[in-house]
Amino acid sequence: MSRPATQPSFKRVMLKISGEALMGDQGYGLHPPTVERIAKEVKSVHDLGVEICMVIGGGNIFRGLSGAAQGMERTTADYMGMLATVMNALGMQAALESLGVFTRVISAIPMDQVCEPYIRRRAVRHLEKARVCIFAAGTGNPYFTTDTAATLRANEMACEAIFKGTKVDGVYDKDPVKHEDAVRYETVTYDEVLAKHLQVMDASAIALARDNNLPIIVFNLDDPGGFRGILAGEGTYTRVQG
Repeated sequence: MSRPATQPSFKRVMLKISGEALMGDQGYGLHPPTVERIAKEVKSVHDLGVEICMVIGGGNIFRGLSGAAQGMERTTADYMGMLATVMNALGMQAALESLGVFTRVISAIPMDQVCEPYIRRRAVRHLEKARVCIFAAGTGNPYFTTDTAATLRANEMACEAIFKGTKVDGVYDKDPVKHEDAVRYETVTYDEVLAKHLQVMDASAIALARDNNLPIIVFNLDDPGGFRGILAGEGTYTRVQG
């Protein structure tokens, strides 16, 4: 008798990744093999029957804060950063659809020729039809990061968790790249993240997750099969919770 397949631990999740995750070793822009690799990770979870939302940052193309730091008006710089996220979302859409995964890019800034405008009930329906929803252009407002956008959309879509893909396998008490004695947390509270400045997400995103009791799973996006493994109850990660 064959063993029953392990049921995934969540039915609907938000995957938040940085724009830098898409650039590979290039230092700028989109690296198609890297985008394809991440798309395959997403497909492997989608194949489990999990409904997936995505938010991708724009830092590989343009980051509003760095633009503002160089003398550009912050509002203009942030809008440029939002448009960068649309480019990344379209790149991820192309990679996913080449693998046979149906997707929708949904933008907080209307641009009907390239993607859908954000309408909550329509987005929920896409998820119910097993389409991956990639939310672009942040919240549509300056001064808010894509971390906050991901947490906002995760709450609106009734996601059961946010998966924050990073280059390390969880949250550490200090930078594990610089400090060999860094200690990884198995679990950590929202308040500890804020009090200790643990750099999981920005303070607005953490507070929004805390107020809605939305867990954040921090894991290594570069670990092959890591995203799927966590949903099957395996792998190494940190869970941020109340």
